[in-house]
Amino acid sequence: MGLFDRLRGSGRAGELHVGDPRFDGWEVVRELEDIESARSWRAHLDEAGIEAVITSDHPLDRFGRGDIYLQVPPESWSDAEEFLSNLDLD
Repeated sequence: MGLFDRLRGSGRAGELHVGDPRFDGWEVVRELEDIESARSWRAHLDEAGIEAVITSDHPLDRFGRGDIYLQVPPESWSDAEEFLSNLDLD
């Protein structure tokens, strides 16, 4: 099973949106370097009831790394940013 198959099969189907124009107008709340971190941040937003997607302009490398963005609809940006900024992750 390749990385792409693992990404699709672990959690939400199609959880990584590569070069998907549907999210061009969405706001970036976090820039990340690996898919596992992106999943964790997205899970926090999901638990808070804030819609979020994981996007990238290019396919990730074989280790699940690259330029990854956690994005929310424009109307959710301030709620998402406030929520994530107030998380105590220590």
